[in-house]
Amino acid sequence: MNHAFTASCTTEAVLAGVTLRGKRALVTGVSAGLGVETARALAACGAHVIGAARDLGKAEGATAPVRDAAWTGGGGFELIELDLASLASVRRCADALTAKAEPFDLVIANAGVMATPFGRTADGFETQFGTNHLGHFLLVNRIAPLMREGARLVNLASSGHRFADVDLDDPNFERTPYSPFVAYGRSKTANILFAVAFDRRHRSRGIRAAAVHPGGIRTELGRHMDGAQMQDMIDHMNRDLAAEGKPPFEFKTIPQGAATSVWAGVVAPADAVGGRYCENCHVGEIVPDDQKISAISEGVRAYALDPEHAEALWSKSEEMVGERF
Repeated sequence: MNHAFTASCTTEAVLAGVTLRGKRALVTGVSAGLGVETARALAACGAHVIGAARDLGKAEGATAPVRDAAWTGGGGFELIELDLASLASVRRCADALTAKAEPFDLVIANAGVMATPFGRTADGFETQFGTNHLGHFLLVNRIAPLMREGARLVNLASSGHRFADVDLDDPNFERTPYSPFVAYGRSKTANILFAVAFDRRHRSRGIRAAAVHPGGIRTELGRHMDGAQMQDMIDHMNRDLAAEGKPPFEFKTIPQGAATSVWAGVVAPADAVGGRYCENCHVGEIVPDDQKISAISEGVRAYALDPEHAEALWSKSEEMVGERF
């Protein structure tokens, strides 16, 4: 595998010399931030990108750079409505894609929410678990037959998975006191475990799945945190980093944040990333569950890659969405 890419690499650097003409990609969450940049980078290399968003009006304006990149790069771009917090919306989106019967070479489950106040989705699920995991679980499994041999699934996860493992006995915080970052951690662990289980089911068709941590980036994802909360978190991370003998935290740019998504989706060898957790354009190493590390340091907890754990989450997710895959 090419180890030349680093945390500072951008989408442009990762995709230099890559052509994606004739390839089709689905990217969720294209109304801002990483989703827009991911779609733009793929379209600029010639891919036809379908961008999914809850607010199509907002997405229409935000994706002007994607359309420009598609025009100059020989790609294409179109939008489709998708509200991951509503299973009815997810099913409509999946049905519309299935009706077109146009195959996919890449699916990037990019959309998500972070550290929200306690709430529930349209179907009664805790907001972050329902949006970040269950919505994508249902969508991806419903369109899996459209994925060509050799296709890839990339789930946007986070180093925040280290805040918490999934709780399959109380996924909706019905008995557990709610904590925004515990809920976020659960949902991001679920994103990784979903990639592990999906990869196991589909690798015989040459379809591989990976989870990706994009890094710390200033995007709309942090809209539920005020400036003081954000600074407190950065100060805490910097104390931990200093204790590890590492330099202070620096935010990535959006093109740097999207780089690992496109690296795992079209550049890295499939066998290297299949069923794995990736960060900073390389495969992350397992960090023992009892090893204290800063929130921004590299590494993935073993519980997030455990195959049996992944299967248990898959079964619970099927039960919650009311469909079997």
